[in-house]
Amino acid sequence: MFLPAASLLNTTFRQLRRKVICGPVFVTRSKSSQPHEQRTELTKSPVCSYNEWDCLEEVIVGRVENATVPELTPEIQAVIPETSWDYFRENAGKFFPTEHMRKARSEIAEFCRILEHEGITVRRPDIIDHAKSFSTPDFTSTGLYAAMPRDLLLVIGDEIIESPMAWRCRFFEYRAYRSLMKEYFRDGAKWTTAPKPLMSNELYDMDYIKSGKRLELPARGRYVTTEFEPCFDAADFQRAGRDIFCQLSHTTNRMGIDWLQRQIGDEYTIHIVQCKDDAPMHIDASLCLLKPGLVLVNPDRPCYQIDVFKKAGWDVVEAPRPTTPSDHTMWFSSTWLSMNVLMLDHNRVVVDVNEIPTQKLFEKLGLECIKVDFRFASSLGGGSHCWTCDVRRNGSLESYF
Repeated sequence: MFLPAASLLNTTFRQLRRKVICGPVFVTRSKSSQPHEQRTELTKSPVCSYNEWDCLEEVIVGRVENATVPELTPEIQAVIPETSWDYFRENAGKFFPTEHMRKARSEIAEFCRILEHEGITVRRPDIIDHAKSFSTPDFTSTGLYAAMPRDLLLVIGDEIIESPMAWRCRFFEYRAYRSLMKEYFRDGAKWTTAPKPLMSNELYDMDYIKSGKRLELPARGRYVTTEFEPCFDAADFQRAGRDIFCQLSHTTNRMGIDWLQRQIGDEYTIHIVQCKDDAPMHIDASLCLLKPGLVLVNPDRPCYQIDVFKKAGWDVVEAPRPTTPSDHTMWFSSTWLSMNVLMLDHNRVVVDVNEIPTQKLFEKLGLECIKVDFRFASSLGGGSHCWTCDVRRNGSLESYF
């Protein structure tokens, strides 16, 4: 079979760009006393990623299709903006507005094209019906979406882990990714599914919202999720080689963190860090590891353990304030998704085209900005980091602390 000349030219350009930007695979030694088996040993696996910044080779990008408004249950009410509560009450089980989703879908399609132009293989989850009602012995719900693979999937080395998650409406979200998981497994990846929580009432503090103090309780170490069983969302974790940073939140409890630490073993250390956040859910709009020695922090949500990075010689940089208009629809989160960015390698970062101050900061730091419009896609609760899961990066396991 012969490729058209234009396709051949584009393919050659992508391969050349990858070779220039990423370069060959170099075997390097970790700072630890025992060097890790390097990528040369792991090439059998299609899955391999140790951090947030090595050269990206393959990525999963989420889908807008059939995104469904969830019921306003306590675990959702604890984290979403209060301005969204009435909308969720009135529209539970319905699809999100058609025109808004059309624009979001167009933005994500362009995002995929840009990633491919940068030489990255893009994979997508299956399209499934999230509006379909389902029941377990403990609850009944409809689904949500398959928009944010970062929430579900956590790649550590050559292992891809399906997180248990904490929202009932996301109980069956893994089904959209099952075809991909089976393919990666057949091709040599380690595929692990965390214990599936019952999500019975015991997992939730059913009086959390009634207390009238939902924005005060996280500072006291109290969240809407209890310690009844392990739960965590993958987006509450940031990877830095042998060290992984995470937060306790409304979606991640200590049992979940303990399960993950035992699963990945002593080769890695999970560190709990907390930010001043009155509705904590996912760490990547509060603290983002950009590359070795550089961490981006949210000035409105200071990290109490930031000295861990400073003592290790890392530069701590405050994110500029977001420019998203205050009246723009944000059903799930704040406008701080402006700092929810995806590193393509040590030098390239995907940033919202509308966030000019953030772009200027990155350029000042010597980073090349890959600009993508996420204005409508962000309404579903994620920037370029949340909308993706980096399946494979060209790098090795190292220690940065």
